[in-house]
Amino acid sequence: MKKHMSPKEKSEAKWGLLFVAPTMIGLIILNFYPIFNTVYQSFCKTGDFGRGNTFVGLANYQKVLTATETWQSLWNTIKYALIEVPFGIIIALILAVLLNKKIAGRSVYRTIFFLPMVCAPAAVAMVWKWLYNTQFGLLNNVFHTNVAWISDKRIAWISIGIIGVWSIIGYNMVLFIGGLQEIPGDYYEAASIDGANGFRQFFSITVPLLSPTTFFIVQTRIIGALTVFDLMFMVMDKTNVALKNVQSIVYLFYQYAFTNGNKGYGATLVMVLLAFIMIITFVLQQVEKKVVYHN
Repeated sequence: MKKHMSPKEKSEAKWGLLFVAPTMIGLIILNFYPIFNTVYQSFCKTGDFGRGNTFVGLANYQKVLTATETWQSLWNTIKYALIEVPFGIIIALILAVLLNKKIAGRSVYRTIFFLPMVCAPAAVAMVWKWLYNTQFGLLNNVFHTNVAWISDKRIAWISIGIIGVWSIIGYNMVLFIGGLQEIPGDYYEAASIDGANGFRQFFSITVPLLSPTTFFIVQTRIIGALTVFDLMFMVMDKTNVALKNVQSIVYLFYQYAFTNGNKGYGATLVMVLLAFIMIITFVLQQVEKKVVYHN
């Protein structure tokens, strides 16, 4: 027998919907609609002066998948991820372990390492461009070198990767500290009684019990690194000779969609990147079942 709602329950349901409505509307307008629109535009050719769309089927996908710059940009993105993700995680883990101990000024150190996360990307880019400047940069002046840090095709991607590592260490560190505080201290006390030193405790207790946090950071940072844009856009000038060797696939999307006005081609680049990220995520999910320790 169907139960009818009482007037009080109806009132509570209406107020609940009223409070949830702004979030739902925001999700539909800012998330769901752009997703479906991007998929649609990937099958279309943008009209003259950016007006109108002409359905062209898989033509955009054929062009994107056969274009050399697509694979070059994807490879550039992967190279950036290979620097930012592992180094950003390893350094953050070491700092988290050190700053999780009872030391003087612990809160101050945590704040200092987290500061890059709250800095505006434009300010970060301006400072690092000055550090990397060939003639007047601090690095070349300190080391008495004449290295073109961001305009040399061989090392520019490494220089950009270093900025990425510096920017993300604080965020990773905070997550690691949260994970470390969830590990019971009894494990370490028992290990100390058994004669295990700090290194043995780290690899036998900390690393396994921290694996869920570590894996979460790995997944999110891989996705973040594969979608990097603002850092490269602000550090690398359009006239930079090393731009093609550094630009990410999202940077290439920006060039086509907003600079050249070819939104159909740009949307196709996004769909290719989305497919790549989904494959990586699926592989990581399979790996998680084997390497993550759930206590």
